[in-house]
Amino acid sequence: MGKVRFGVVGTNFITDWVIAGAREDERFQLSAVCSRTRERGEEFAAKHSIEHVFTSLEEMAASDKVDAIYIASPNYMHAEQSILCMNHGKHVLCEKPMASNAREARAMVEAAKRNGVTLMEAMKSTLSPSFRAVRENIGRVGTLRRYFASFCQYSSRYDKFKEGTVLNAFRPELSNGAMMDIGVYTIYPMVVLFGRPQSISAQGVVLSSGADGQGAVNMQYEGMNATILYSKIANSHLPAEIEGEDGNILIDRIQTPTDVRFYPRQAPASGQEKRSEGENLSVEDSHNEYYHEIREFIDLVLGGRIESEINSHAASIATLEIIDEVRRQLGVHYPADEE
Repeated sequence: MGKVRFGVVGTNFITDWVIAGAREDERFQLSAVCSRTRERGEEFAAKHSIEHVFTSLEEMAASDKVDAIYIASPNYMHAEQSILCMNHGKHVLCEKPMASNAREARAMVEAAKRNGVTLMEAMKSTLSPSFRAVRENIGRVGTLRRYFASFCQYSSRYDKFKEGTVLNAFRPELSNGAMMDIGVYTIYPMVVLFGRPQSISAQGVVLSSGADGQGAVNMQYEGMNATILYSKIANSHLPAEIEGEDGNILIDRIQTPTDVRFYPRQAPASGQEKRSEGENLSVEDSHNEYYHEIREFIDLVLGGRIESEINSHAASIATLEIIDEVRRQLGVHYPADEE
């Protein structure tokens, strides 16, 4: 069984979670970490039994100690760091969102093609077994009429914001905000399932820092509507739903699908009949929720393929094109938007 030696960029809790899932794949080998400070790098290396510590990404990218690099740095650094690594012949798994904007994402894809290396966005939800069940059963709803998804999660960092301290989550200079942090989870699956919409109409709340706190977006497809809600300043427990003329698919959490049910269309109720529990399409999964994205990425690397069929380059670019338009309509601007 082939091994893929990974280097990681970013020593935050997301990297901890991904490493835990990755270690369920026997082909994953964690070889190196890059941190801005030697002290932090060595601390992280000791925590995860990592042999090599770098304080220069250029040096890690040029090293013969790694085959692939997982990038979990701040959003505004994704494109530059990914391209640097790919130009050194390294495969790249880049955290979502893949870049600050679609222009950067297109440059990343060109670098992958030019260097013949794998590039994939680390969007875990669309590679989960239960989302696969959605894809396999979507034809059962008949003519598609609506997609709805909501991810609203009050951020503890918003309390600090209200006290006058603007942490990274709400700093547009880092290409951050509610859409980039959690709204992307509602859009990416939509693009995987349906492609680009024909039109976009967005409203939202922009905070005093210039970052978006929440938003609501309506999109039009041929014969179908799509609506997404996202927020870091309020909670919601709404599920996601795909509506068709012959039935509906209900998804508990679009960001981490675990309970997926199909409801065939029924005749109008004549009384107070209890709604059925639907046909359970969920897939029992004993793996860590991050395992599947690592497995997909390693399959690509060992198979000599530069992109995933699901988390494809086209899906990543289209998602950022939608986000770019939403930000334009809300008036959210990032320094990375300047060419």
